Amino acid sequence: MTETITGDGWAVGSLDGLGAGPGFRKVRTELGVTAFGVNAVVLPPGYSSGRHLHERQEELYFVHAGTVEFTFNDGETQVLAHGGLARVDAATVRSFRNVSDSEDAVYLCVGGAGGYVGRDGKLPEGETKAR
Repeated sequence: MTETITGDGWAVGSLDGLGAGPGFRKVRTELGVTAFGVNAVVLPPGYSSGRHLHERQEELYFVHAGTVEFTFNDGETQVLAHGGLARVDAATVRSFRNVSDSEDAVYLCVGGAGGYVGRDGKLPEGETKAR
C-alpha cells in the first residue's frame, strides 16, 4: 500500500506511502489523527539527532526497524532493537542515534497530554458479543 485511503471514520496508509528517504513521516496529518501526536522517523545509518524535550506531552517510542540508541538527560543510554519501547516524560531531555553503519532505523513516536482514557470499548447497538 502506497496511498492513504479514508472511509467513514477510518484511514489506512503505510510508511512507504508517507515519503521516501530519511526524515519524518507525518502520520497524524496524513491519517487525520486528532487525539494525540504521532510520527514515524527514518534515521539513516550513523545519524544522531539533536537533543530535545517537550513542555507538556509524554512520548512513547516504538522501534520498528534497526537499532536506536536513546540518550536521556541523566546521561543514561539505552539501545533498543526491533520491537523495543521507550516512554519519556515531557521534561526529560532525549536524543537518538542509529547505531548501524549500514542500515536505516525506523521508529514510531506517539505523544500526548491530558491523561489516559480508561476502557471505554463497547459493542455496537444490537450486538451481544464481540466477533
